[in-house]
Amino acid sequence: MTGTDHENRGYRRLFDPDGLTFGIGFPLTGTRESTPAVKEEVRLASHAESVGFDGLWARDVPTYWPRFGDAGGAFDAWPLLSHVAAHTESVALGTSSIVLPLRHPIHVAKSAATIDRLSDGRLVLGVASGDRDPEYPAFGVDAEERGAAFRDRVEAIRAIWREEFPAVAGEWGELEGDLDVLPKPTTDALPLLPTGNARQSTEWIADHGDGWLFYHLPEKTLRSYLDRWRELAGEKPFVIAVRVAIADDPDAEPEQLHLGYRAGVRWFREYFRDLEEYGLDHVIVGLEADDPAAAMTTFAEDVIGGP
Repeated sequence: MTGTDHENRGYRRLFDPDGLTFGIGFPLTGTRESTPAVKEEVRLASHAESVGFDGLWARDVPTYWPRFGDAGGAFDAWPLLSHVAAHTESVALGTSSIVLPLRHPIHVAKSAATIDRLSDGRLVLGVASGDRDPEYPAFGVDAEERGAAFRDRVEAIRAIWREEFPAVAGEWGELEGDLDVLPKPTTDALPLLPTGNARQSTEWIADHGDGWLFYHLPEKTLRSYLDRWRELAGEKPFVIAVRVAIADDPDAEPEQLHLGYRAGVRWFREYFRDLEEYGLDHVIVGLEADDPAAAMTTFAEDVIGGP
């Protein structure tokens, strides 16, 4: 069971005990099948912070698989978040999510701690087992063993952060106590939020995660997940991602989209208030709009800050 040694500045920003908080996911321009314009992504990141979003979330998609239809914003999560850290001040920086079986734990530990230091403690890590089948042979990873690899890497990464000259081993390799990995993060360890089921049991996630990051769920299903989560994990945070398209008519009723809705701001305001009452801690908004900056402002003013 993890303690509180992971509660860095970003974690505290996202999981304010006073209520539901909101983040927004890259690519902020909505460019999902090619490479977004860097200056526009950074401009929108700064705008999101200025209007009141609490988190900026970058995805880890190592390769582009056209059949999947989503390049995830194209940029590698580590340099992207490092660049964004230099152009923002206090907003949390999150990964949604680093695919641990495809990455070496020493690299993950070092890259994450570096960004955490550069951002003065703002990094929160969603971590996943992955879902794009061709990537496993591309990296020489046995897809059938990804669940075990995920567990091994969580253990190794935390040991690397918490210990000087750690002694830890797994199928990825071995540290024998004669090498250290620097820098260490601003807290003893960084927050790790398993994403989806990550090929693990809910009990394992509750015991070993610092929270749980999940996909959009129907309200009835979400309530059952939250009830079970509270039984197992107590007050550890629960996060979901929701696709949001704001209709021109503020009174528009919801239209189902893949993993979210198109609706008017009044409906979204009530919807998120309901989710807050259920006990949800944070929402990663996937905002779809022709004018992303205007949509961010509308969401912040009329949904987050609405009457």
